[in-house]
Amino acid sequence: MRKNTEKEKRAQSSRRNIKVKHNIFLYSIFRFLSNVFAKVKFKREFLRNEIKDKKGPFVIISNHAAALDFVNLIGATKRPMNFVISSSFYNTIPLKSVMPKLGLIPKQQFQTNLSDIHKMKSVIDNGNILVIYPAGLMSEDGTPTPVPVATYNFLKWLKADVYVAKNIGTYFSMPKWRQGGIRGGKTYIDIYKLFDKEELISEDIEVIRKKTDEALYFDAYDEQEKYLIKYRNNSDIRGLENILYICPNCKREFTMKVRKSNTIFCEACRYEEYADSYQFLHKVGDVGEEIRHPSKWNNLIHKILRERFDNGELEELSSNVQIQMITEGEGKFERVGSGEMKLCRDHFTLTGIIGLEKVDISIPTATFAALPFKPGKFIEIQHGDKIYRCFPSDGKTVIKFIDMVKIFYEVHTAECENEHRIHN
Repeated sequence: MRKNTEKEKRAQSSRRNIKVKHNIFLYSIFRFLSNVFAKVKFKREFLRNEIKDKKGPFVIISNHAAALDFVNLIGATKRPMNFVISSSFYNTIPLKSVMPKLGLIPKQQFQTNLSDIHKMKSVIDNGNILVIYPAGLMSEDGTPTPVPVATYNFLKWLKADVYVAKNIGTYFSMPKWRQGGIRGGKTYIDIYKLFDKEELISEDIEVIRKKTDEALYFDAYDEQEKYLIKYRNNSDIRGLENILYICPNCKREFTMKVRKSNTIFCEACRYEEYADSYQFLHKVGDVGEEIRHPSKWNNLIHKILRERFDNGELEELSSNVQIQMITEGEGKFERVGSGEMKLCRDHFTLTGIIGLEKVDISIPTATFAALPFKPGKFIEIQHGDKIYRCFPSDGKTVIKFIDMVKIFYEVHTAECENEHRIHN
C-alpha cells in the first residue's frame, strides 16, 4: 500500500508540472463576450448555481444540447475553467493560436491517450476547474447520445467533487439539423453537486454510472412541454428530414421531405405532420398516427432499425465517400482523396487513396458510442491523431450510419454487462 501511495504522489507531482495555463486577460475577454452572448442570444437564467463561490478543484460534467452550450456555463463563476473540446473543433477555430491561452484542452472524440489524461488530471491536481461533456456530441434530436463506459471510471479516478451543469432550451436555439443561424429564445442552466470526491472513491462504479446517466439525461421536447418557450423560427423544420428519415407509417427509408418550411411528409404514403411555434408536430389528414415529439419519432426509428438488425436484415452498410482532412497550417478541411466506408457489427472501416498513399483503417465498434457528423453531409472518423471527414455519395445516408453505430455500441455494451454478471 505504501509503495502505491508513493507512486501516486510522484505521478501527481509530475502532473502538477504539466500546467494547463490561462492568459487571464484573454480569458477575461472570452468570459465577458460569452456572458454577453448568453444574456442576449440565449437569454440565460440560472435555476441553481452551486459553483458561484466554490473554491478548490472540481469537475463539471454537462449535457450537450447545442454547439455553444459552454457560453451559458462560463459565466457561472469568475474562476477560469478548463474546457475539454474536440480536436476537430479546436483545429478549425479561427485564431487557433489563442486557444491554448484560454485553457482549452483538445481531445480526439471517443478515444483518449495518456497525454490527454495527464492534462485533464493536472487541472485537478493544480486546484482548478475541469469541464467535460461526457456524451462528446451535441444532440441531433433533443435527447443525449450515449456516454462512453470509460467515463465513469475516469470520474472516479479524478478524485474530485463533481457538479452537473444541465442545459435547458439550448437545443431549440441551435438544433443540429437546422438551416440558418441561431434561434433566439429563453434558456436555462441548472448547476448542482452530483458527487463528493469521498463518495466517488468509495462508490461502486455501477452506482456512479446510473447516477451520472440520470443527471445528464434530457429530452428537449419533454422540457418544452413544461416551459413552452417560443424560439425565433422554431416552426422552421427544414433539415429535420435528415434525422427523421424513416416514415413512421409505411416504414420506408429516405422518403421524408419538408415543404413550406414547417411541414414534413412522406412521398410514398402521404403521411404528414406540421410543426407549431413550439416545434411540436401535428398530424395532417387521415394517414397514420400523430407523433408530437421529434425525439419520440427518432426513438421509433431506433426501434425499427434494431428490430431489422436482430432479424438479420441489416448487417452491413457501405458507401463511396469523398475524404477531407485538415490541411496543415490552413486550419480547415480540404479534399484529399476518395474511398469507401463500411460499417458492420464489429468494425467501422475506411479504405481508399489519399494523395498517392493507400488508406486502410479499421476501428472496433465496441470502442465508440457515436461519431461526429453533420446531418445530410458528412461523418468524421478519428483515428490516432488524424481526422477523416467522409462525404457519402448520398448525404441522406449519414444518419443511418450514425444510428447503426449507436445500435452496435448498444449490442456490445449489453454483451459486456452480461459477461460481467456471469463472472460475478
